[in-house]
This record gives sequence, structure tokens and C-alpha cells, in this order.
Amino acid sequence: MDSKGLEYYWYSRKPLVWLLLPLSGLFFLLSSIRRLFYQFGLLSSYRASIPIIIVGNISVGGTGKTPLVVWLCQFLQDQGFKPGIINRGYQGKATTWPQQVTESSDAAQVGDEAVLIAQRTGCPVVAGPKRIDSVKLLEQQGCDIVISDDGLQHYALQRDIEIAVVDGERRVGNGFLLPAGPLRERVGRLRQVDLVVCNGGRAEQGEFLMQVIASDVVSVTDPAKRRPLSTFAEKRVTAIAGIGNPERFFCTLKQAGVEIIRRIFPDHHHFSAADLQTADNPLLMTEKDAVKCRTIAPADSWYLLVEAKFNDDFIQYLKLCLNQLKNKD
Repeated sequence: MDSKGLEYYWYSRKPLVWLLLPLSGLFFLLSSIRRLFYQFGLLSSYRASIPIIIVGNISVGGTGKTPLVVWLCQFLQDQGFKPGIINRGYQGKATTWPQQVTESSDAAQVGDEAVLIAQRTGCPVVAGPKRIDSVKLLEQQGCDIVISDDGLQHYALQRDIEIAVVDGERRVGNGFLLPAGPLRERVGRLRQVDLVVCNGGRAEQGEFLMQVIASDVVSVTDPAKRRPLSTFAEKRVTAIAGIGNPERFFCTLKQAGVEIIRRIFPDHHHFSAADLQTADNPLLMTEKDAVKCRTIAPADSWYLLVEAKFNDDFIQYLKLCLNQLKNKD
């Protein structure tokens, strides 16, 4: 069964789900023992010299962490911090880690999300599967706070603030742990984090709503070129997406009046020039896909620029959490 097929079952309660429940029970047992080992010091964890903010989720697949990480980085800069970001560098092919990431880094080497974040924030970004090594590198570079892009379950790294992102449309799927469902941890874990952010849909009690607003489209091959998304209203385009939840991207385009021909690829797909052939239609893609296509995309290729937006309640609560960190010092 391919990953797309398995994800279909995660958001249902079809018979196969029940057959997988014993494996979910085993997953729960092993993950619970592992977390207890960290809690009681049987497994060592690293306490950094600077605060760590985790932006993660309890489910597999795209929940919309990256727009929040970008927003949070800019917010911290406005508050006088010098943030750095760590990222796992998922599917990066680099032979040595950690890797310093810049906006011109090769996404194939360090991972697409890491390059996107470096491109959008201009802050120090370090990618690598061993997050502790990445944090140590940022400590040496003079950062005074670190944002971990994902890593909620990476208990080897101690943290000061936990932010969990929930997909407002798909929520937690069928509510089961892997492999019967999409959950890495039980839903009750959300009650233990500092902030729960709901990406789209309707925020439930205790959650803060994040709206991801589409603004302009930017040329993949020449980022200096920028147009309003409305430029493509009532026009036919080929829309490609290699992200965790492509429907969110396609719905945004349709709501803007764009007529789309869909092409769905696996999350973190490594694109080839053949993947980008569009039969003379303009090509629209996500920003995460665009960082992998800069050198192979046709001239009429664009990515959708999005921005996270929060209400004042979230901002004030986040400031409260940051002030508590300062008081600890």
C-alpha cells in the first residue's frame, strides 16, 4: 500500500483501520516507555543555554507549521530577540551534518523546508537529523533563542515553550495512533503544550486560530517578479503540489477564481524538468516546491506567497510566555 492510500484510511474508520489497531497499541507502548525514560532521566536530554521554542504537531503530514515558524521568527525579531531556527533537513542528501542553510542552499542537500525558512526569514538556519548538534551551532553563532521546526516528540532536546499546530479541517483524523491513524501521540498531549494553534477551519476551546493568507505570486526563476494572485483569476493554470495536504493549496487557488489542472506529487518530492511540463499553461506551485525547482522550472512558473495571521489574543499570550522566560533568567 502506498503512503497516499494509507493516509486515506487515516481519515476514515474502514475495516483495515481496525486490523492495524494492535500495531497502534504496540506503538503507544514503546513511545510511552521512551518518554518515561526521558522524564526519569534514564535517557539523557540536553538543556541549551538559550530558550528553545518547539513548533510541532501530534500528527503525521502537513499541518501548516512552516508559515507559523516564519511568522514567529519575524515576531521574535520585533521583540528584540536574535532567533535561529533548526530543522531536521528531511530527505536532504548531505553527507555531513549539521548544515548551515542559506537562501541559496541546495534543497536536495539540506531539505526543502529549511531552504524556504532561510529564504523567508534571513535568520540563521541549521539543518540536521541530530537537533542537539544544530542547537549547539546556533549557540556559538550568538543566537539568544531557538525555534525548532518540528520536534515535539524529540525529547532528547529540552524545551521552554511548546506550540502544537492542528489542521483545522482534517483535525486528528480517525483519532488513532500510527499506523492505524495519523497520530504520533495521543490527543491528550495537546493539553500539555503551551499553545495550540488551529490552522484554518474553526478553533476549538483553548486553541488559537491561525489564518494563512494568500497574497501574491512570485516568479520561480526570477523572484524579483511579483504579481497579485488575482492576475490568474478565470485563467487556466497547471497547479502542482508536493506537500502534506495539497487540497489546501488547490482550494486557495479555486477560491481566487483560478481554473486549475491538478498535479499531486508525494510530500518532499524531488522534481524533474519533466514533472513541470504544462502544455503551455502557466504553472503555479507552493513555495516549498519552488525552492526545489528554481533551476528547472519553465519561465512562466510562479509560486504562491502566503502569510500567517493571528489575532491579538494569541500575540498577548505569546508575549506572556516570553516574559516568563525572561523572569526565569
